[in-house]
Amino acid sequence: MSSYGSWLAVLVAAWLGGLPVLAQQGSADVAQPDNWDAEVAIPPARDIDPDPRVLEVDLEAYVKPMEIVPGKMTAVWTYNGQLPGPLLKLNAGDRLIVHFRNSLPVPTSIHWHGLRIPNAMDGVPGFTQAPIEPGGEFTYDFIVPDAGTFWYHPHYDSAAQVGYGLYGPLVVNDPGEPAAFGDELVLLLSDMSLDAEGQLQEPKSGGRFGDLFGREGSVLLVNGQVLPTLKVRQGKQQRWRVINAARTRYYTLRYRRSPLVLLGGDGGLAAESRTVDEIKIVPGQRLDFVFTPPDAPGTAGKLRWYPTDRGYGSTYNRLAEDIMHIVTVDDPAVVPVTIPRQLRDIAPLDTTGAHEELLDLTIGSDEHQDVSMGINGVHHKRAVPIMAKVGETQVWTVRNDTDFSHPFHLHGFFFQILSPAGVPEWRDTVDVPLHAEVKLAVRFDERPGMWMYHCHILDHAEVGMMGHLHVMPGD
Repeated sequence: MSSYGSWLAVLVAAWLGGLPVLAQQGSADVAQPDNWDAEVAIPPARDIDPDPRVLEVDLEAYVKPMEIVPGKMTAVWTYNGQLPGPLLKLNAGDRLIVHFRNSLPVPTSIHWHGLRIPNAMDGVPGFTQAPIEPGGEFTYDFIVPDAGTFWYHPHYDSAAQVGYGLYGPLVVNDPGEPAAFGDELVLLLSDMSLDAEGQLQEPKSGGRFGDLFGREGSVLLVNGQVLPTLKVRQGKQQRWRVINAARTRYYTLRYRRSPLVLLGGDGGLAAESRTVDEIKIVPGQRLDFVFTPPDAPGTAGKLRWYPTDRGYGSTYNRLAEDIMHIVTVDDPAVVPVTIPRQLRDIAPLDTTGAHEELLDLTIGSDEHQDVSMGINGVHHKRAVPIMAKVGETQVWTVRNDTDFSHPFHLHGFFFQILSPAGVPEWRDTVDVPLHAEVKLAVRFDERPGMWMYHCHILDHAEVGMMGHLHVMPGD
């Protein structure tokens, strides 16, 4: 019998035998353990606007020495001196104003990953704004239209700057969602490439192999920490909003094969919940699920990362790694809340007569025999934009005949996966496995301008696997 099944059996037996277990008390009726998330909670940004429908913050990027590994100081690139950057939390329909200052030694920008916002706010130098030079400032100001889990990061020399620590979480709540999903915990997963002295490695370490394989960091981080501790109570559910901010690393996670109830991901709740015993989350993606602590009071375990087969050599001679301690406190167990199957209605996009595009993800070499990736065999510097109009729906087939999987990310718009078929949901990032294809439908509902789409293995995007989408005003 599984540990989860054993726990349920013990719980029922205890209830029948009159033992002091809160079997009659539901999970929603009791609190999380004292200081349950003290080691992992991401401090929020300070709101300087008293209007409850406006979050206005100052955000500064600068280098700060931090102790990532014991006894070593690392010059981390941070937002407001935090790793990750401050949590930005709003309700759907609220206004976000970010007064950004660049105190780094190089230009940068902020891309609001997954948000359907005006093109001028998307944060892509050369397309939506000029680079923000050292000492420069820029104000991002927009309405957040959709509930979901999002994040922010640079879109200038992204592989290097994200690898150095520039990323932060953004959560948009829907006040109408059920509270029964559990107390919320944001977990931003990342890694960092450090040498034996704790110093940041050069962003191009590994040369051509690094470009081809993608650079995975040597140190795994959960909310900027190595092996932090989370306190739980048996049966007391938590809603985990998980963000993969690593530049290359895929995360396959599981905890003792304990059931996890998936609620959705990139674009908020899916149409239906579903139960799994592990999750796979690719770079740029977000997953939202309910974790029900299965362990008996007074025990401890570890959340683990498992190698994911994303192509040649990605699992060879690699072992699972611990990423977070989970300590079950001595408080009596509680009965979990049943998560509903139906979560919301998501109507399928009408693709009748839709224009179709083929995006073939390709890997080759340039005249210097360096790795050169592209879409339809074209490096992004020579790419011709896909053309669309506001109000148009298109069907894109993203084909991957390479020997590596690629997480495909579209700026500015959500899409629906047509095949392979799954639970209806809104997405902006999808894994395209090696030697496979994904077909998606996207409606360009508004927001004309030049938008990006690319592999979110940031090393792959840097060497060419990126394209442009030009959405023109409608008739």
